[in-house]
Amino acid sequence: MQLTPKITQILNHLETIQPFNPQDSLDGARKFLETMSLQLSGKKEAVAVIEELHIPQENHQIPVRIYRPKGKEIQQSSAIIYIHGGWFIAGGYETHDAVVRKLANKTGSVVIFIDYRLAPEHPFPAGLNDSLDSIKWVIQNAESLGIDPDKIGIIGDSAGAALATAVSTKIGKHLKFQVLIYPAVDNQLNSKTWETYENGPVLNKQGGIEAWAGYLPEEEKENPLAIPVLIKDFKETPSTLIILAEHDPLLDDGKQLSENMKNAGVDISISFYKDMVHGFMHMGELLEEVQSAVDEMAAFAHQKLKSGE
Repeated sequence: MQLTPKITQILNHLETIQPFNPQDSLDGARKFLETMSLQLSGKKEAVAVIEELHIPQENHQIPVRIYRPKGKEIQQSSAIIYIHGGWFIAGGYETHDAVVRKLANKTGSVVIFIDYRLAPEHPFPAGLNDSLDSIKWVIQNAESLGIDPDKIGIIGDSAGAALATAVSTKIGKHLKFQVLIYPAVDNQLNSKTWETYENGPVLNKQGGIEAWAGYLPEEEKENPLAIPVLIKDFKETPSTLIILAEHDPLLDDGKQLSENMKNAGVDISISFYKDMVHGFMHMGELLEEVQSAVDEMAAFAHQKLKSGE
């Protein structure tokens, strides 16, 4: 494994991160992601407005954060739903704030970030249901949100890409495009790249096993909506861009998903980021590839929003 000096510098830094006063290993994992994002994401771009609201459900509320880009009229904007990663057990507003700000400004779209319920407190299908319910609510309330309901796409990273994949098989006809960033779509963790990168960088197999165990109830172990590499029916899935990283244990799983989509006739583009590791989108302080990926996602979004496909 040949790592670039910048990646080596980042990985050395990650080894020094000590989560503050973790209550247990789960709390430690959540705080580690927050600390990593805070320290490595780089300067946050200003956006025009950030709003926070709660979508009422029968027994709970779903928090969402709305990012409105600089220099855009509020009315009839395109929109991107963002579903965050963190192994289904971690992540939230602050871990992804820097990336989402960049995406809002570069795409010129309103970005709606869903703070879905996390496992193990809320195992599958809680996060998927929150994602689906939030998107349906956005479509129903598009006018009051200043959004064009016919110009909505979805972006998900890692575990969020698994949720996005499942979402788009259910309500993809309402979405103009989908972007999946290093998707976590298989619970088996038995691919060649998992063998190569069992102990990292960034992810390790033991952490993955524990995360999936907390996320996936026994009775859901064959459910394609929980394990998207098992999905066969992609007829609702919109045009998709998959972003993969070279030194990522999830690389082969992402390739397998893209192969499955291609075989099902999905309009798919695959972008391979050489030298990159899992989670590189949080490393904008040192990696220019973060801006390259944002630029690529924005170009893809613009093309699909314009094409009227």
